[in-house]
Amino acid sequence: MDARRPGMAALDTVLIFRSELLPLSETFIFNQMRAMRSFDPVLTGLRLIPNSIDLNQRQPISIAGCRNTLRDGLRRRLFCEFRHDPGFLRRVAKTNPALLHSHFAVDACLSLPLSAHLGVPLIVTLHGYDVTRHDAHFRRTAPGRIYLRRRRELWTRASLFVCVSDYIRRKAIERGFPEGKLWRHAIGVDLEVFQPCPLQSCGPARVLFVGRLVENKGCVHLIRAMALVQEQLPEAELLIVGDGPLRASLEAEARGQVRRYRFAGMRPHDEVRRAMHQASVLVMPSIETASGDSEGLGMVMCEAQAIGLPGIAFRGTGVEEALANGESGLLVNPGDEPALAEAILRVLNDAGLRSRLALAGRRNAEERFDLHKQTALLEEKYREVLSDR
Repeated sequence: MDARRPGMAALDTVLIFRSELLPLSETFIFNQMRAMRSFDPVLTGLRLIPNSIDLNQRQPISIAGCRNTLRDGLRRRLFCEFRHDPGFLRRVAKTNPALLHSHFAVDACLSLPLSAHLGVPLIVTLHGYDVTRHDAHFRRTAPGRIYLRRRRELWTRASLFVCVSDYIRRKAIERGFPEGKLWRHAIGVDLEVFQPCPLQSCGPARVLFVGRLVENKGCVHLIRAMALVQEQLPEAELLIVGDGPLRASLEAEARGQVRRYRFAGMRPHDEVRRAMHQASVLVMPSIETASGDSEGLGMVMCEAQAIGLPGIAFRGTGVEEALANGESGLLVNPGDEPALAEAILRVLNDAGLRSRLALAGRRNAEERFDLHKQTALLEEKYREVLSDR
């Protein structure tokens, strides 16, 4: 993805597959691609989407464009259901890839025709819902039904499953994924971009939430906890960055309980980083829902750790690991809103605690979530898979 020195040997190509190219919430995939040094990543998928990540003029290979015409939809359906699109397969084959890396198990099942046509190893990163969600909920969507039909084929065909946390690895084993093919490995954060800000402790007490406004993110628990916080600290602010199907109901919840709050909607990545620098604490109250949906790791929390922004989360999901199981942040029992409010107040009222958590968070990020180190380890694993092949 980045310019390389003249005279460098040609690199092996790795196809990076995601069905939709590429949501703003998935900068972690694009950042991992940009950090690759010994492989040349080529992004491919089923369709381009509006308001996507700026791919720096690197044109991905896709079946459908942003307009998503009736013809595009038919082509995608033929490919998904019947593995048929000769033109798409030919364009992908021209890149002469050494291997295929799919993100999310559901997408990996859609990419099986590519793997078979190209005859290359398949690597799959498991991020969250793809191994935590119950089968009954997968049956409600066409991609989910395809996933259930092809899951055993995926288990056989894939050379490696990359689990973003121990939590996801445990869930994958519970779902029947072959344990011998599971590798625990986090993507990582660019520590040169996400650096501590010396002015972070200045300004009003601000509680930050960043994420999609869906049930498993647990934002409603933060809103209710914030009402308790403001009873003791009226000047404290709540900033919610993100959008989703629950926004209207969450805004109604906030109007009825919270004095100082703002819904900022979906914001570009640099604005999210700026919001982190201006915040006092990041709260990520993710939960496991009745459908099984839960957080695999929580890249937002990893970014906050890199910045030195104190973090608070519920126990029981992958976010707990992002906080080094409580060594670099505060953890409370899931759904316990009074305990969540108490933890927020502790951080807001105790400058010494904020400083200790900031230092521990940055150290945690440097040791476990350095994007360039983590990507180098991934590329070593690529070579290992190719060697075994």
